[in-house]
Parts: sequence; structure tokens; C-alpha cells
Amino acid sequence: MLDLILSPFEYTFMQKAFLISIGIAIPMSVISCYLILKGWALMGDAISHAILPGIVISYIFGIALSIGAFFAGLFCALTSGYIKNNSKLKNDSILGIVFSGMFALGLILYLKIETDIHLDHILFGNILGLSWNDVISSIALGIVCSLFIYFQRFDLMLNIFDSQHATAIGFNVKKLNYIFLAILSLIIVASLKSTGIILGIAMLIIPGSISYLISKNFFEMMKFSLFISICSSLIGVYISFFIDSAPAPTIVLILASIFIICFLKKIKLKTIKSSL
Repeated sequence: MLDLILSPFEYTFMQKAFLISIGIAIPMSVISCYLILKGWALMGDAISHAILPGIVISYIFGIALSIGAFFAGLFCALTSGYIKNNSKLKNDSILGIVFSGMFALGLILYLKIETDIHLDHILFGNILGLSWNDVISSIALGIVCSLFIYFQRFDLMLNIFDSQHATAIGFNVKKLNYIFLAILSLIIVASLKSTGIILGIAMLIIPGSISYLISKNFFEMMKFSLFISICSSLIGVYISFFIDSAPAPTIVLILASIFIICFLKKIKLKTIKSSL
């Protein structure tokens, strides 16, 4: 029985999957809290879709796919910010236009070239087929992003809760927002090979949403998000081994289930309090 329980840890591909799931869960769960509180959840969605043309162009010119993905994501963020500052359109409308346009461009480029890259790996990740170099590079990017968020946590908090006060005391809010979006692009690039474009969106949104429901303050929210994301990632990879499913969708399904449970529990408590 014990051999069966420990069997997933005996395989190298599973060891890589466990390592990268933790390495990606940490920065994505932390930045998830900022995205939810800032109201930028759709920005993570937009950048995740917008990196596709960058990936295809990188393949055409024979450079690292992560480089093209990063600059495509950064271009999406900067373009969205520029349009917002120079038009009356709301943020969600701008993001919808930019990311859908870039994603469509990526699909056209992808279909026009002959490539051995499978689109399903780009969209859904390939966590079980990663090399050690992929694992190390993704974790390294995650560490860089985590360190930035840690050292800038108070500035980012001030920008989230009172951007007008931040501007009044001398903070360059626009610059801070753009740097934050660059870090967001890096995190998405780091998770690209493991979670893919579509499933990475869930990793950016769901942990912060769950912790927002059950926490009382910001730092408690970050702790819950980190704990939930790491546990869900490890459990998802572990369970996928036995049920023969893809790890990334399994992780997201666990996160979605936790959200539903927390949401229903909160609704139940609210109903009880209103009836007293």
C-alpha cells in the first residue's frame, strides 16, 4: 500500500512536475491577490492570450520562445495602458480589443507556418514533458518575480488601496503600474510551458479570489492564496497520476472546487446572520 502511495515520486517526470508546480504556484498566487484587489483580473487574461503571436514570431526567427512571449505580453500591457490614457473606453473594453486582436494574429501566424510545436501544448501546457532546463528556467523567473513583489509590497499595496494618495506623496503610479505589468508578463511566461495560456489564467485569478472570500486583511489574503495554490498544485499533480489526466486541468478543477465550497459556505453564513 505504501509503495502505491509513494509511486508518483519514483518517476523523474513526476518529480519535475511537482517541482515546477510549486515554483509556479508561489508567484502566481501572490500576484493573484494584487490583480483581484486592483480589479485587473482581465489583464492577466489579456496578456496570457496576447503572448501567442510572440511565441510564433520567436519560432520563425529561431529565438527563445519565452523572449517573444514576454515582449508580446509587455506590448499588450503598454498598448492597453496607452489606449486607456488617450480614449474614453473602459478598461475591460480595451483589453478585450487588444488581447482578442493579438490572439487572432497569433492563430493566423501559427496556421501559416510549418511547425512541430503543438498548439495544445501552448494553450494547455505540457507539465509532464518538461526538461530540467525548463524547470530551472521557470523557477528562476518565478523567484525573480516573487522577490520584486516582496520588496515592492508596500508600494504596490498603497497603489492598490489609495493611488491618489500615492501620487500625492510623490510616487510615479503609472511607472509602478507598468513595472507591475512587466512582472505579470514574466510570471505568465514562466508558467507557459507548465500550465499553458488558458489554464494559466485560472492560476492567476482563482487563488486570489478564494482567499479574498475567506480572509480579513491583505496579508492574511496572501497567506491563504499561497497555501491554497501550493496545496492544490501538489494534490492536482498527485491525483492526475492515478486517474491518468493532465495535471494542469486537474489543478484548476481543484481550485475551482475550493472556490465553490468557500463561496457556498460564505453564502450560508450570510444567510444565517441575516436570519438572526
